[in-house]
Amino acid sequence: MKKNLSFLYVGFLLIGMLFLAACGTNETKDSSENNGSESEGNSESAEKKVLQVGTEATFAPFEYMEKGEIVGFDADLLKAVMKEAGLDYEFKNVGWEAMLASVQGEDLDFGVAGITINDKRKESYDFSVPYFQSTHVIVFNEGENITSAADLEGIKVGVQTGTTGADAAEKVLGENNKNISKYETQALAFMALKNGDVSAVVTDNVVAAEYVKNNPDAGVEMITDEASFESEYYGFMFPKGSEYKEEISEALATVIDNGTYQEIYKEWFGNDADIDALKKAAE
Repeated sequence: MKKNLSFLYVGFLLIGMLFLAACGTNETKDSSENNGSESEGNSESAEKKVLQVGTEATFAPFEYMEKGEIVGFDADLLKAVMKEAGLDYEFKNVGWEAMLASVQGEDLDFGVAGITINDKRKESYDFSVPYFQSTHVIVFNEGENITSAADLEGIKVGVQTGTTGADAAEKVLGENNKNISKYETQALAFMALKNGDVSAVVTDNVVAAEYVKNNPDAGVEMITDEASFESEYYGFMFPKGSEYKEEISEALATVIDNGTYQEIYKEWFGNDADIDALKKAAE
């Protein structure tokens, strides 16, 4: 009898263990299903791409560094455009030459850095609608007696390499002229002017005006020469065939049309933008 009771005890113990194991399996299954749903949701969130946008943040007031962040007219405009498009992005200060190469190589989704739209660049890149009208000017040390671009002949001229400012100087003085000194950033070109390494700098009018305003004791003057320097327009620059170009360009056009652009422009430059000129350039 005692032996039979032992068998019964063992039998009940096995049945209990099987029941607990079954419950444990169901709990595990339920837990796995819940985790799977959450993972699927996280996967969907992760699938929304964060676009990589490059710039060269020494081009005030369009983009420059302040307390470790990229700020400026372009930064504010980009924020408004990407909000309109409903796209996430990361704005990176990578440098001018690196930005050009990275956009062309599709390591960056696009570039925003006061980039002039021209036929030469269109061979390698796609562009948004124009968003800013600019021209080139000459900044020079007092006493140089420069009244036009023709007066640059025979003196040292500083430019930023790979820019249309460099192209404008070469158009006046000749390609690869020994008197043209090319610098990696616009800030370095202005530093060369201050140090006397060059006697003049050719750059965009708004950037030049910002430098003159912020350096009242630098002893520099600024002139324009409309006969030598034509107006040009900035745009967002994309790799050829970019899937984001149309969407972002349409968002930019909307921001220009709905008054947001004008608000940002006035905040940075103190006057109204010529919206009609931008629209005409986009035709």
